[in-house]
Amino acid sequence: MNNEYIAKIIKELRTKYEFSQEHVATIIGVSRPTYTLIETGKQKLDIEEARKLANLYSLGVDDLLSGRIPDIEKYKHMILSYLRMDLTNKKDGKITKTKLAKLLYLADFAWFYKNFESMSGMQYRKLPYGPVPDTFFRAIDELFEDGKILIECKEYEGKEITLISESESNRNERTQTLSKDEYSLMQKIAVKWQDKKTNEIVNFTHNQLPYFLCRDNELIPYELITQE
Repeated sequence: MNNEYIAKIIKELRTKYEFSQEHVATIIGVSRPTYTLIETGKQKLDIEEARKLANLYSLGVDDLLSGRIPDIEKYKHMILSYLRMDLTNKKDGKITKTKLAKLLYLADFAWFYKNFESMSGMQYRKLPYGPVPDTFFRAIDELFEDGKILIECKEYEGKEITLISESESNRNERTQTLSKDEYSLMQKIAVKWQDKKTNEIVNFTHNQLPYFLCRDNELIPYELITQE
């Protein structure tokens, strides 16, 4: 990718977040004149600077360098929406972190199958425990730090699992970034997997073409779902 394209992306991000060049330069560890050169495409952004920039904007490095910037706020609303649905037969509002990640993947790829675009814009990676965007873990951490979700670790059948639920104080937050059609699709997915165990949804996503055809740690092209 050429410097001019990356420069355009990072300038748009800085403007969106209303950061000064001085502030961003300090964050990535360069002088303001050097950052100005990077933002105008006259100096190359090295990988460490890209990592710090991605971290500043809560992005994965791949998202930043590809220019396909995901909608993190919408992704968080997808998380909260799923937590408000009846996803288990225990009726306690808790869901395993792994199952939640798979439901988000299914929503994004199902939406792409119907509309040729993902719901959140996240890029999913083939990891041993399933297709997950780099930003998933950060989104969960930020929701927890903001008091919007609760995280509970417990042992189940000899394994430690992480359970997630929405905090009572956050139940009134509006998830307005989701359209009615998007929410409806998520509901259909929730109903399908409501009473299924985590390992069942894990096996299902692992056997789908997008995950099956990619190499370990490779980004999963959305287009593969159209061949499913």
